[in-house]
Amino acid sequence: MYYDSIKDLSTRISSREVSPIDAVEACLRRIATLNPKLNAFITVMDDDAREQARQAEAEIKAGHCRGPLHGIPVAVKDFYDTAGVRTTAGFEHFKDRMPEADAQAVDRLKRSGAIIVGKTNMDSLGMATTGLTSCFGPVRNPWNEAYVPGGSSAGSAVAVAAGLCYATIDTDAVGSTRLPAACCGVIGFKGGFDLISTKGILGDEPVDDFIRWMAHAGITTRSAADTALMLNVLSEREGNISLADLEDPATSLRLGIGNNFKSDGEIRHAFDQAVNILRGVGYGLGEAAVPVWNPQAGLDTIEADRVNVTRDAFADADIILLPTLTSCVPSIEAAANKPDQGVAPENTAFANYYALPAVTVSCGFDSKGMPIGLQIVGKPGGEQNILQVARHYEITASFGSSHPIP
Repeated sequence: MYYDSIKDLSTRISSREVSPIDAVEACLRRIATLNPKLNAFITVMDDDAREQARQAEAEIKAGHCRGPLHGIPVAVKDFYDTAGVRTTAGFEHFKDRMPEADAQAVDRLKRSGAIIVGKTNMDSLGMATTGLTSCFGPVRNPWNEAYVPGGSSAGSAVAVAAGLCYATIDTDAVGSTRLPAACCGVIGFKGGFDLISTKGILGDEPVDDFIRWMAHAGITTRSAADTALMLNVLSEREGNISLADLEDPATSLRLGIGNNFKSDGEIRHAFDQAVNILRGVGYGLGEAAVPVWNPQAGLDTIEADRVNVTRDAFADADIILLPTLTSCVPSIEAAANKPDQGVAPENTAFANYYALPAVTVSCGFDSKGMPIGLQIVGKPGGEQNILQVARHYEITASFGSSHPIP
Protein backbone atom coordinates (compact mmCIF):
# COMPACT_ATOMS: atom_id res chain seq x y z
CA MET A 1 0.00 0.00 0.00
CA TYR A 2 2.86 2.43 0.77
CA TYR A 3 3.68 3.05 -2.88
CA ASP A 4 0.19 2.91 -4.38
CA SER A 5 -0.77 5.79 -6.63
CA ILE A 6 -3.37 8.22 -5.35
CA LYS A 7 -5.68 7.09 -8.17
CA ASP A 8 -5.40 3.41 -7.19
CA LEU A 9 -5.76 4.01 -3.47
CA SER A 10 -8.68 6.38 -4.08
CA THR A 11 -10.45 3.71 -6.12
CA ARG A 12 -9.97 1.16 -3.34
CA ILE A 13 -11.18 3.63 -0.71
CA SER A 14 -14.25 4.75 -2.66
CA SER A 15 -15.21 1.11 -3.33
CA ARG A 16 -14.69 0.44 0.42
CA GLU A 17 -12.08 -2.21 -0.28
CA VAL A 18 -9.73 -0.15 1.91
CA SER A 19 -10.74 2.10 4.79
CA PRO A 20 -9.22 5.59 5.21
CA ILE A 21 -8.51 4.45 8.76
CA ASP A 22 -6.37 1.58 7.44
CA ALA A 23 -4.53 3.90 5.03
CA VAL A 24 -3.76 6.42 7.75
CA GLU A 25 -2.68 3.79 10.27
CA ALA A 26 -0.33 2.26 7.68
CA CYS A 27 1.31 5.66 7.09
CA LEU A 28 1.55 6.46 10.80
CA ARG A 29 3.21 3.09 11.47
CA ARG A 30 5.69 3.69 8.67
CA ILE A 31 6.42 7.21 9.95
CA ALA A 32 6.99 5.84 13.46
CA THR A 33 9.42 3.29 12.05
CA LEU A 34 11.35 5.44 9.56
CA ASN A 35 11.13 9.03 10.76
CA PRO A 36 13.67 8.58 13.59
CA LYS A 37 16.18 7.74 10.86
CA LEU A 38 15.03 10.01 8.02
CA ASN A 39 13.79 13.02 10.05
CA ALA A 40 11.26 13.86 7.34
CA PHE A 41 8.62 15.18 9.75
CA ILE A 42 8.83 17.95 12.32
CA THR A 43 5.32 17.30 13.65
CA VAL A 44 3.29 14.11 13.22
CA MET A 45 -0.44 14.78 13.61
CA ASP A 46 -1.45 11.32 14.85
CA ASP A 47 -4.62 12.23 16.70
CA ASP A 48 -5.84 14.73 14.09
CA ALA A 49 -5.18 12.27 11.27
CA ARG A 50 -7.06 9.48 13.02
CA GLU A 51 -10.04 11.75 13.62
CA GLN A 52 -10.01 12.89 9.98
CA ALA A 53 -9.85 9.23 8.89
CA ARG A 54 -12.87 8.29 11.01
CA GLN A 55 -14.81 11.20 9.54
CA ALA A 56 -13.78 10.26 5.99
CA GLU A 57 -14.84 6.65 6.52
CA ALA A 58 -18.24 7.71 7.83
CA GLU A 59 -18.82 10.09 4.92
CA ILE A 60 -17.81 7.52 2.30
CA LYS A 61 -19.99 4.83 3.89
CA ALA A 62 -22.87 7.32 3.71
CA GLY A 63 -22.21 7.83 -0.01
CA HIS A 64 -20.70 11.29 0.32
CA CYS A 65 -17.35 10.96 -1.44
CA ARG A 66 -15.73 14.38 -1.85
CA GLY A 67 -13.43 13.38 -4.69
CA PRO A 68 -10.21 11.49 -5.46
CA LEU A 69 -8.30 12.87 -2.45
CA HIS A 70 -10.96 11.83 0.06
CA GLY A 71 -9.27 9.62 2.65
CA ILE A 72 -5.77 9.99 1.13
CA PRO A 73 -2.92 10.62 3.64
CA VAL A 74 -0.89 13.69 2.64
CA ALA A 75 1.52 16.04 4.39
CA VAL A 76 2.27 19.76 4.44
CA LYS A 77 5.62 21.52 4.33
CA ASP A 78 6.13 23.27 7.66
CA PHE A 79 5.95 26.64 5.91
CA TYR A 80 2.15 26.51 5.62
CA ASP A 81 0.07 27.54 8.61
CA THR A 82 -2.11 24.85 10.17
CA ALA A 83 -4.67 25.96 12.75
CA GLY A 84 -3.73 24.76 16.22
CA VAL A 85 -0.66 22.86 14.96
CA ARG A 86 2.75 24.49 15.20
CA THR A 87 4.25 25.92 12.02
CA THR A 88 7.98 26.49 12.40
CA ALA A 89 9.66 26.84 8.98
CA GLY A 90 12.52 24.86 10.57
CA PHE A 91 13.56 28.11 12.30
CA GLU A 92 14.65 28.24 15.92
CA HIS A 93 12.76 31.47 16.60
CA PHE A 94 9.48 29.90 15.33
CA LYS A 95 9.84 26.46 16.93
CA ASP A 96 6.82 27.02 19.19
CA ARG A 97 4.82 29.22 16.79
CA MET A 98 1.11 28.26 16.85
CA PRO A 99 -1.08 29.73 14.07
CA GLU A 100 -4.80 30.25 14.55
CA ALA A 101 -5.90 29.69 10.95
CA ASP A 102 -5.07 27.36 8.07
CA ALA A 103 -3.24 28.56 4.99
CA GLN A 104 -5.55 28.68 1.97
CA ALA A 105 -3.90 25.65 0.34
CA VAL A 106 -4.26 23.66 3.57
CA ASP A 107 -7.93 24.60 3.74
CA ARG A 108 -8.42 23.37 0.18
CA LEU A 109 -6.79 20.04 1.05
CA LYS A 110 -9.01 19.61 4.09
CA ARG A 111 -12.17 20.45 2.15
CA SER A 112 -11.21 17.83 -0.47
CA GLY A 113 -11.17 15.19 2.26
CA ALA A 114 -7.40 14.67 2.15
CA ILE A 115 -6.02 13.61 5.53
CA ILE A 116 -3.04 15.58 6.79
CA VAL A 117 -0.69 13.27 8.70
CA GLY A 118 1.96 15.84 9.57
CA LYS A 119 4.24 18.80 8.84
CA THR A 120 7.42 18.05 6.92
CA ASN A 121 10.93 19.16 7.83
CA MET A 122 12.66 21.83 5.76
CA ASP A 123 15.70 24.04 5.52
CA SER A 124 15.40 26.90 7.98
CA LEU A 125 13.11 29.59 6.49
CA GLY A 126 13.47 27.90 3.12
CA MET A 127 16.84 29.53 2.62
CA ALA A 128 18.96 26.52 1.60
CA THR A 129 19.02 23.71 -0.97
CA THR A 130 20.46 20.79 1.01
CA GLY A 131 17.99 19.78 3.75
CA LEU A 132 20.75 20.16 6.34
CA THR A 133 19.89 23.49 8.02
CA SER A 134 16.65 22.88 9.98
CA CYS A 135 16.75 23.66 13.67
CA PHE A 136 15.10 20.25 14.11
CA GLY A 137 18.08 18.50 12.56
CA PRO A 138 19.08 17.43 9.06
CA VAL A 139 16.86 15.37 6.79
CA ARG A 140 18.31 12.13 5.39
CA ASN A 141 18.03 10.87 1.82
CA PRO A 142 16.18 7.51 1.83
CA TRP A 143 18.28 6.16 -1.06
CA ASN A 144 21.48 6.62 0.94
CA GLU A 145 21.66 8.44 4.28
CA ALA A 146 25.17 9.66 3.49
CA TYR A 147 23.78 11.92 0.75
CA VAL A 148 21.74 15.12 1.01
CA PRO A 149 18.02 15.02 0.21
CA GLY A 150 18.06 18.49 -1.38
CA GLY A 151 16.05 21.44 -0.15
CA SER A 152 14.38 23.41 1.00
CA SER A 153 11.39 21.00 0.79
CA ALA A 154 13.61 18.17 1.99
CA GLY A 155 11.21 16.39 4.32
CA SER A 156 8.46 16.38 1.72
CA ALA A 157 10.57 14.71 -0.96
CA VAL A 158 11.82 12.14 1.54
CA ALA A 159 8.33 11.43 2.91
CA VAL A 160 6.91 10.82 -0.56
CA ALA A 161 9.93 8.83 -1.77
CA ALA A 162 9.91 6.56 1.30
CA GLY A 163 6.16 5.93 1.27
CA LEU A 164 5.35 7.89 4.43
CA CYS A 165 2.50 9.70 2.66
CA TYR A 166 1.13 10.01 -0.87
CA ALA A 167 1.73 13.69 -1.66
CA THR A 168 2.78 17.00 -0.12
CA ILE A 169 2.13 20.69 -0.64
CA ASP A 170 5.37 22.68 -0.78
CA THR A 171 7.07 25.92 -1.84
CA ASP A 172 9.57 26.62 -4.59
CA ALA A 173 11.53 29.88 -4.80
CA VAL A 174 14.64 28.84 -6.78
CA GLY A 175 13.85 25.15 -7.13
CA SER A 176 12.95 24.29 -3.55
CA THR A 177 10.43 21.62 -4.61
CA ARG A 178 12.16 20.40 -7.77
CA LEU A 179 15.68 20.09 -6.33
CA PRO A 180 14.81 17.70 -3.46
CA ALA A 181 12.41 15.79 -5.71
CA ALA A 182 15.29 15.19 -8.14
CA CYS A 183 17.61 14.18 -5.29
CA CYS A 184 15.03 11.69 -3.96
CA GLY A 185 13.66 10.34 -7.25
CA VAL A 186 10.09 11.67 -7.10
CA ILE A 187 7.95 14.21 -8.97
CA GLY A 188 8.41 17.86 -8.02
CA PHE A 189 6.06 20.38 -9.62
CA LYS A 190 5.60 24.12 -9.54
CA GLY A 191 3.07 25.99 -11.62
CA GLY A 192 2.98 29.54 -12.80
CA PHE A 193 2.78 32.47 -10.43
CA ASP A 194 -0.40 32.42 -8.29
CA LEU A 195 -1.60 29.07 -9.69
CA ILE A 196 -1.77 27.81 -6.10
CA SER A 197 -2.30 30.25 -3.26
CA THR A 198 0.64 31.03 -1.00
CA LYS A 199 -1.54 32.97 1.42
CA GLY A 200 -0.95 31.68 4.93
CA ILE A 201 2.71 30.79 4.57
CA LEU A 202 3.89 31.95 7.99
CA GLY A 203 0.74 34.03 8.28
CA ASP A 204 1.46 37.73 8.12
CA GLU A 205 5.22 37.52 8.58
CA PRO A 206 6.86 40.14 6.30
CA VAL A 207 8.66 38.96 3.16
CA ASP A 208 11.21 40.73 0.99
CA ASP A 209 10.80 41.44 -2.73
CA PHE A 210 12.77 38.36 -3.73
CA ILE A 211 10.36 36.01 -1.95
CA ARG A 212 7.33 38.00 -3.07
CA TRP A 213 8.26 37.58 -6.73
CA MET A 214 10.08 34.26 -6.78
CA ALA A 215 8.23 32.01 -4.32
CA HIS A 216 5.66 29.71 -5.91
CA ALA A 217 3.67 26.88 -4.37
CA GLY A 218 4.80 23.35 -5.22
CA ILE A 219 3.53 19.77 -5.14
CA THR A 220 5.51 16.57 -4.53
CA THR A 221 4.13 13.17 -5.58
CA ARG A 222 5.27 9.87 -7.08
CA SER A 223 3.62 10.35 -10.50
CA ALA A 224 2.46 13.04 -12.90
CA ALA A 225 -1.11 11.71 -12.62
CA ASP A 226 -1.01 12.13 -8.84
CA THR A 227 0.29 15.67 -9.32
CA ALA A 228 -2.70 16.45 -11.55
CA LEU A 229 -5.11 15.14 -8.90
CA MET A 230 -3.49 17.36 -6.28
CA LEU A 231 -3.41 20.34 -8.64
CA ASN A 232 -7.10 20.01 -9.42
CA VAL A 233 -7.83 20.55 -5.73
CA LEU A 234 -5.24 23.27 -5.10
CA SER A 235 -5.43 25.36 -8.28
CA GLU A 236 -6.93 28.84 -8.10
CA ARG A 237 -7.83 28.68 -11.81
CA GLU A 238 -11.02 27.40 -13.43
CA GLY A 239 -11.03 23.94 -14.98
CA ASN A 240 -9.43 20.61 -14.13
CA ILE A 241 -6.84 18.42 -15.79
CA SER A 242 -8.30 15.02 -16.58
CA LEU A 243 -6.18 11.91 -16.26
CA ALA A 244 -7.47 10.83 -19.68
CA ASP A 245 -6.00 14.01 -21.17
CA LEU A 246 -2.64 13.17 -19.61
CA GLU A 247 -2.71 9.74 -21.24
CA ASP A 248 -3.45 11.14 -24.72
CA PRO A 249 -0.36 11.32 -26.93
CA ALA A 250 0.34 15.06 -27.10
CA THR A 251 2.99 14.52 -29.74
CA SER A 252 2.04 17.73 -31.53
CA LEU A 253 3.91 19.55 -28.77
CA ARG A 254 7.31 20.82 -29.87
CA LEU A 255 10.05 19.81 -27.43
CA GLY A 256 13.18 21.93 -27.29
CA ILE A 257 16.36 20.31 -25.99
CA GLY A 258 18.16 22.88 -23.90
CA ASN A 259 21.52 23.76 -25.43
CA ASN A 260 22.95 26.05 -22.77
CA PHE A 261 22.46 24.35 -19.38
CA LYS A 262 25.14 23.26 -16.95
CA SER A 263 25.72 19.58 -16.16
CA ASP A 264 28.44 17.09 -15.38
CA GLY A 265 29.07 13.97 -17.44
CA GLU A 266 26.78 11.55 -15.61
CA ILE A 267 23.92 14.04 -15.60
CA ARG A 268 24.36 14.73 -19.30
CA HIS A 269 24.41 11.03 -20.14
CA ALA A 270 21.14 10.38 -18.26
CA PHE A 271 19.58 13.45 -19.86
CA ASP A 272 20.51 12.30 -23.36
CA GLN A 273 18.95 8.90 -22.66
CA ALA A 274 15.75 10.60 -21.45
CA VAL A 275 15.61 12.69 -24.62
CA ASN A 276 15.91 9.52 -26.69
CA ILE A 277 12.98 7.98 -24.81
CA LEU A 278 10.82 11.02 -25.61
CA ARG A 279 11.94 10.86 -29.22
CA GLY A 280 10.72 7.26 -29.26
CA VAL A 281 7.32 8.36 -27.94
CA GLY A 282 6.95 10.38 -31.13
CA TYR A 283 7.63 13.94 -30.08
CA GLY A 284 9.30 16.30 -32.48
CA LEU A 285 12.59 17.49 -30.99
CA GLY A 286 14.72 20.50 -31.75
CA GLU A 287 17.11 22.72 -29.86
CA ALA A 288 16.14 25.59 -27.57
CA ALA A 289 18.02 28.10 -25.47
CA VAL A 290 17.05 28.00 -21.81
CA PRO A 291 16.12 31.57 -20.76
CA VAL A 292 18.84 31.68 -18.13
CA TRP A 293 18.49 34.27 -15.39
CA ASN A 294 21.45 35.94 -13.72
CA PRO A 295 20.60 36.61 -10.04
CA GLN A 296 23.10 39.46 -10.05
CA ALA A 297 20.78 41.32 -12.45
CA GLY A 298 18.16 41.64 -9.73
CA LEU A 299 14.41 42.00 -10.18
CA ASP A 300 14.11 45.44 -11.78
CA THR A 301 12.80 44.12 -15.12
CA ILE A 302 11.00 41.01 -13.90
CA GLU A 303 7.49 42.13 -14.92
CA ALA A 304 8.52 42.94 -18.48
CA ASP A 305 10.62 39.80 -18.72
CA ARG A 306 7.65 37.65 -17.70
CA VAL A 307 5.49 39.30 -20.35
CA ASN A 308 8.09 38.72 -23.05
CA VAL A 309 9.32 35.22 -22.16
CA THR A 310 6.94 33.37 -24.48
CA ARG A 311 8.09 35.44 -27.45
CA ASP A 312 11.76 35.29 -26.49
CA ALA A 313 12.15 31.66 -25.36
CA PHE A 314 9.28 29.65 -26.86
CA ALA A 315 9.13 30.82 -30.45
CA ASP A 316 10.19 27.38 -31.71
CA ALA A 317 9.22 25.14 -28.79
CA ASP A 318 6.28 24.53 -26.47
CA ILE A 319 8.44 22.73 -23.91
CA ILE A 320 12.09 23.11 -22.92
CA LEU A 321 13.97 20.07 -21.58
CA LEU A 322 17.03 20.21 -19.34
CA PRO A 323 18.42 18.40 -16.29
CA THR A 324 17.13 19.45 -12.89
CA LEU A 325 20.53 19.26 -11.17
CA THR A 326 23.83 20.49 -12.55
CA SER A 327 25.73 17.62 -10.92
CA CYS A 328 25.09 14.37 -9.10
CA VAL A 329 23.52 14.43 -5.63
CA PRO A 330 26.31 15.48 -3.24
CA SER A 331 27.20 13.59 -0.10
CA ILE A 332 26.56 15.25 3.24
CA GLU A 333 30.32 15.40 3.69
CA ALA A 334 30.75 17.23 0.37
CA ALA A 335 27.90 19.63 1.14
CA ALA A 336 29.06 20.37 4.69
CA ASN A 337 31.26 23.22 3.50
CA LYS A 338 28.33 24.75 1.62
CA PRO A 339 25.16 23.80 3.52
CA ASP A 340 23.10 26.65 2.08
CA GLN A 341 23.67 26.15 -1.66
CA GLY A 342 25.27 22.71 -1.76
CA VAL A 343 22.77 21.67 -4.44
CA ALA A 344 23.06 24.26 -7.22
CA PRO A 345 19.82 25.93 -8.39
CA GLU A 346 21.36 27.14 -11.67
CA ASN A 347 19.08 24.92 -13.77
CA THR A 348 15.90 25.69 -11.84
CA ALA A 349 15.77 29.33 -10.67
CA PHE A 350 14.98 30.74 -14.12
CA ALA A 351 11.54 29.09 -14.02
CA ASN A 352 10.73 31.07 -10.88
CA TYR A 353 12.03 34.33 -12.33
CA TYR A 354 9.96 33.96 -15.51
CA ALA A 355 6.99 32.34 -13.68
CA LEU A 356 7.11 29.25 -15.90
CA PRO A 357 5.47 25.92 -15.02
CA ALA A 358 8.11 23.25 -14.40
CA VAL A 359 8.23 19.64 -13.26
CA THR A 360 11.06 17.22 -12.51
CA VAL A 361 10.72 13.48 -13.07
CA SER A 362 13.26 10.79 -12.27
CA CYS A 363 15.34 9.76 -15.30
CA GLY A 364 17.72 7.20 -13.84
CA PHE A 365 20.52 6.84 -11.32
CA ASP A 366 24.17 7.84 -11.15
CA SER A 367 27.11 5.52 -10.49
CA LYS A 368 26.53 5.87 -6.72
CA GLY A 369 22.90 4.76 -7.07
CA MET A 370 21.47 8.24 -6.47
CA PRO A 371 18.55 9.58 -8.53
CA ILE A 372 18.87 11.98 -11.48
CA GLY A 373 16.07 14.33 -12.56
CA LEU A 374 14.76 15.40 -15.95
CA GLN A 375 13.19 18.87 -15.90
CA ILE A 376 10.28 19.72 -18.20
CA VAL A 377 9.51 23.45 -18.48
CA GLY A 378 6.55 25.02 -20.28
CA LYS A 379 5.43 28.43 -21.39
CA PRO A 380 3.07 30.42 -19.12
CA GLY A 381 -0.20 28.55 -18.66
CA GLY A 382 1.31 25.29 -19.89
CA GLU A 383 0.86 23.19 -16.76
CA GLN A 384 -1.16 20.49 -18.53
CA ASN A 385 1.44 20.25 -21.31
CA ILE A 386 4.34 19.64 -18.96
CA LEU A 387 2.38 17.05 -16.98
CA GLN A 388 1.44 15.26 -20.22
CA VAL A 389 5.08 15.02 -21.27
CA ALA A 390 6.07 13.91 -17.76
CA ARG A 391 3.33 11.27 -17.78
CA HIS A 392 4.34 9.88 -21.17
CA TYR A 393 7.97 9.82 -20.08
CA GLU A 394 7.40 8.03 -16.77
CA ILE A 395 5.14 5.41 -18.37
CA THR A 396 7.66 4.67 -21.11
CA ALA A 397 10.77 4.78 -18.93
CA SER A 398 9.23 2.97 -15.89
CA PHE A 399 11.60 4.68 -13.47
CA GLY A 400 8.75 5.29 -11.05
CA SER A 401 8.72 1.59 -10.20
CA SER A 402 11.95 1.93 -8.16
CA HIS A 403 11.67 2.80 -4.46
CA PRO A 404 14.37 3.35 -1.85
CA ILE A 405 12.86 1.37 1.02
CA PRO A 406 10.76 -1.83 0.68
